[in-house]
Amino acid sequence: MTTSLDRSSAPEPRADVGSRFPTDFLWGVATSAYQIEGAAFEDGRTASIWDTFSRVPGATFGGHNGDTACDHYHRMPEDVDLIAGLGVDSYRFSLSWPRIQPGGKGAANARGLAFYDRLVDRLLARGVLPWVTLYHWDLPQELEDAGGWPARDTAHRFADYAEIAMNALGDRVSWWTTLNEPWCSAVLGYETGRHAPGRQDFGDSMSAVHHLLLGHGLASQRLRETAPGPIQVGITLNTAHAVPATESAADRAAARRADGLGTRVYTDPLVHGSYPLDVVDDLAARGVHLPVQDGDLAVIAQPLDFLGVNYYTSHYFSGTDEDGREEVDGLPVVRQVFQGLPVTAMDWEITPYGFTELLVRLGRDYPGVPLYVTENGAAFDDEVGPDGEVDDADRTAYFTEHLAAVADAREAGADIRGYFAWSLMDNFEWSYGYDKRFGIVHVDYETQARTVKRSGRWFADAILRNREAQGD
Repeated sequence: MTTSLDRSSAPEPRADVGSRFPTDFLWGVATSAYQIEGAAFEDGRTASIWDTFSRVPGATFGGHNGDTACDHYHRMPEDVDLIAGLGVDSYRFSLSWPRIQPGGKGAANARGLAFYDRLVDRLLARGVLPWVTLYHWDLPQELEDAGGWPARDTAHRFADYAEIAMNALGDRVSWWTTLNEPWCSAVLGYETGRHAPGRQDFGDSMSAVHHLLLGHGLASQRLRETAPGPIQVGITLNTAHAVPATESAADRAAARRADGLGTRVYTDPLVHGSYPLDVVDDLAARGVHLPVQDGDLAVIAQPLDFLGVNYYTSHYFSGTDEDGREEVDGLPVVRQVFQGLPVTAMDWEITPYGFTELLVRLGRDYPGVPLYVTENGAAFDDEVGPDGEVDDADRTAYFTEHLAAVADAREAGADIRGYFAWSLMDNFEWSYGYDKRFGIVHVDYETQARTVKRSGRWFADAILRNREAQGD
């Protein structure tokens, strides 16, 4: 059951939490193409896996899709003005692969690229740094029909697409993220079927993990080979913090397994050039082997200029089921256990302390890789008041506590250089459709009117307070 964040014992949200960050700390907001752009079949764009999946009965809440979304494709100039008005340094957005390269192969679509040309130019004109993500889950449907991410060829097609994007935007864009949350693409898309393309095969999902990482490496190489000047290349992971529900050996083992498949199977090859042996052994016990070929791990382990961290909650795990069994169907139990904490509208427990622990852990285990919080935020059941205002005190409190958690991690030694609030505006929340709202800007989907929420004003004030505290 969804509850509100209990404010009874928490301090009033303070904008001056921002004063705990240095003057060169990067402040931003983030979105993704399919969630906000709309114009799904305009100017040469072809179908992505989400266009197809959202038309499967029951796949999304209410049968919702991204055909119109927030109509950002047509309202981009006013949206950029809105972004600039918040006082952020940077805007993180993704490119639509099927808009730029319809079908995922062949020549670029000039009309699709023209939209991003205009977006980048307007951001720069308003003093906002563009931060590009190449892939935020909208695989061209034709590539899925050819095998999708479980197929090795998709990684090579991704590198070709990266080159097109760099040739078009590299003279003005210096910050490039290859993939957003490959765990979601692989696990939700190919194992559980909760996300596009809706397949349910564990072996396919693990093949997708490897080919997503290979695609990252190949795209990183191509970006650097074709860049007209210095660039920063990284990847964004949703590295949730895995905690044993108790100190029992079974629960510690379950947390290790969850951490292995949730975090280390990505971070270890990216930074250390090898998959964790315990994960390889766990997969072998299930009859699954990662499709690694000679040279793949060296390609995956391209130098990372930064690691993007998306954080929403921490997870607690038990190694027994409700009946106390440690194995079911011959496999060890990994069961998420809720702690009775306040939750967001997504039923995600609110755990800012886990954010600190995760960031410190990443800084310790993967030293030398700067960290950026590329997504952090919360969905709540917002209500528009009679005065037209959205007084989302719960979200404001969430940001306060999580920014304080980031500051705590910095003070504990983690090299965290920026923070992007998720999300700029309410949008299409994947399988939840338009039922869940993460924005610091409210969107009326009937009129497309934008209204800055209390949390948005608070975030803008926190940024301003930080600059004032640092003497800017």
